[in-house]
Amino acid sequence: MKILIVEDEQSLADDLVTYLASEGNICEPAYDYFTAEDKLAAFHYDIVLLDINLPDGNGLQLLHQMREHEPPPGVLIISARDSLDDKLKGLDLGADDYLTKPFHLAEVNARVKALGRRRLFGGKTEIRYHEISIDPESGTARVNEQQPELTRKEFALLQYFVTNQNRVMTKEAIAEHLWGDYMEMAGNFDFIYTHIKNLRRKLTDAGANDYIRTVYGMGYKWSDE
Repeated sequence: MKILIVEDEQSLADDLVTYLASEGNICEPAYDYFTAEDKLAAFHYDIVLLDINLPDGNGLQLLHQMREHEPPPGVLIISARDSLDDKLKGLDLGADDYLTKPFHLAEVNARVKALGRRRLFGGKTEIRYHEISIDPESGTARVNEQQPELTRKEFALLQYFVTNQNRVMTKEAIAEHLWGDYMEMAGNFDFIYTHIKNLRRKLTDAGANDYIRTVYGMGYKWSDE
């Protein structure tokens, strides 16, 4: 999943980025309101961890803006404010969950995983597409009874395709989802072709049909048509 962490306490934001990235997520920090606003306008995120009390703005205003995105990201509010009014206001504005500081990183990770299952996979712990099954918790996939050895990026790419099946995904959208801000450092998108080629080979070698379609001049689509 691609996660934006909006937190003005830089050490905490960096700890969250490191911990959640170690779980296979793409994580980006935003240490202030305006940086978060810029990132939310430029990129799509699956989940946003949102501090309400920012030095240069109110996190609830960001939450209001996020509700206008299509599709909107899942939002977990993380804040030192523990009053009932703040919680209710955040939930009324569309937040999915609320966690009061201080908290353990493992608890944040558990909330993020649960939120990801609800938002992306309808609460399912396993995603199935014909003969392919995907386990987001373990980061593994199976083709019938075989388990292809996928890299983290290949697994993320597979999950991204399956959860966006029948939609044309541009190379730019794929790069943004898998690499976040770092995609801007790439001179071209040849690495996308390499990852797609490797994913296609590993899945078909394990016995899967080839569902990755090239849409010339546009990008790629996962479809059985």
